[in-house]
Amino acid sequence: MYHVSVLAYDGVFASALTGVMDLLNLTGVTWNRIHGEPLNRQFKVQMVSRGGEPVRCTAGMRIAVDTALERVDQCDLVVVPTIGNEITQVLHAERDTLEWLRFLHAGGADVASNCTGSFLLAEAGLLDGRRATTHWGYSQLFRERYPQVNLDERELITRDGNIFCAGGGTAWRDLTILLVERFCGADMARELAKAFVIDVRNDPQSVYAGLPAKTYHRDEQVQKVQAWLHEHYAQPATLAELAERVHLSPRQLQRRFTSALAEPPLQYLQRVRIEASRKMLERGATNLSHLAEQVGYQDVSSFSRLFKRHTGLSPSHYRQRFARVGALRD
Repeated sequence: MYHVSVLAYDGVFASALTGVMDLLNLTGVTWNRIHGEPLNRQFKVQMVSRGGEPVRCTAGMRIAVDTALERVDQCDLVVVPTIGNEITQVLHAERDTLEWLRFLHAGGADVASNCTGSFLLAEAGLLDGRRATTHWGYSQLFRERYPQVNLDERELITRDGNIFCAGGGTAWRDLTILLVERFCGADMARELAKAFVIDVRNDPQSVYAGLPAKTYHRDEQVQKVQAWLHEHYAQPATLAELAERVHLSPRQLQRRFTSALAEPPLQYLQRVRIEASRKMLERGATNLSHLAEQVGYQDVSSFSRLFKRHTGLSPSHYRQRFARVGALRD
């Protein structure tokens, strides 16, 4: 039987905490009960916290834990659920937990995080030089704090060695199915997914991602260019024209924009346009040629290729997936 420690802390997202525990505890159980087979429990799961103290989840629930993390000196898997409260506050409050994470990983434990839980792994230094993902909405803050991590927020799940990271929201379900496959094999992972009616799509997180609403940098000239792009994204724009608006040389703007946002201005403009087109598709836009023109593209084929590169889906498939009414005419 595999031993799993699920980290609990004040500000944890309740469903990500208890959901992972439910799925792991019922691996080899629910499917077997349904089919009248002997139970074949695979995991012994315990919830741990600093000092063994109860924790207050984001939903206001107070949850008792099984034991103090200080009493756990080895296990097969450590799971760090989503940070639901203000991230930097939780990181500060859990600074004494970081050494425990490093210790267990050094002892051979697999380590997995969901969503913003990856901030705790990065804070502990476990993601230095590794591939990782996090909630797409916090990718900019993550890059600012941890430039040494190879972040790819497009991915729903990343694996680098024995460290696993899942993206935002309910990605913990996909992560848990993957971990069950790693420890127990593909057949048992499929049985678990079927028993809990989990559709493991393997979509990239970029299908759900939009532009982060919050800007974490303080470069006022870059912010002015961002604001102009958000308001005038349908208009043609060159790097030289954007630089002239804020009295910088093109080279200066390119350097400062990339430093602040981890991508150059014209690449950022592409993302603004794609985000605008996503919203139009979700609202029921029915003519792809007209939509492409509205967001600044004259060539429909080029727009469609760009849209798929950014989101992982073609415009028509995206609309079928997320629009409420109507049909897209390609």
